[in-house]
Amino acid sequence: MMKKTVKRIATGVGLLSLSAGQSVWAALPTPVAPSTAPAAGDWIALIKGYIKDGGLVLGLAIAVLGFVWVAYLGFAKFNEARQGKAEWAEVGVLGIVGAVVLIFASYLLTEAAGVI
Repeated sequence: MMKKTVKRIATGVGLLSLSAGQSVWAALPTPVAPSTAPAAGDWIALIKGYIKDGGLVLGLAIAVLGFVWVAYLGFAKFNEARQGKAEWAEVGVLGIVGAVVLIFASYLLTEAAGVI
């Protein structure tokens, strides 16, 4: 009984999608142009723009992963200090060094974005 109901629903959905025809394609959005805004018809500049935007997104993802990693280490060291397994000075040093590393990584990513 259940298999027949599933087959009927699948058949109905399939027929409905076939009857919709070309009107489904008309509702698709236009693709977003890259940030470099190449001239119309310049495919090489278009591809370069998408590669540049992809590189910037990859750099931001790396920065976010670095921030999450430093935050994880900070919470772990804080937990160890609360349990008496580590000194509180280690938590402070980790916070300062982590902040310096994140600021330096952000600077490098900003410079790399200008070069790309």
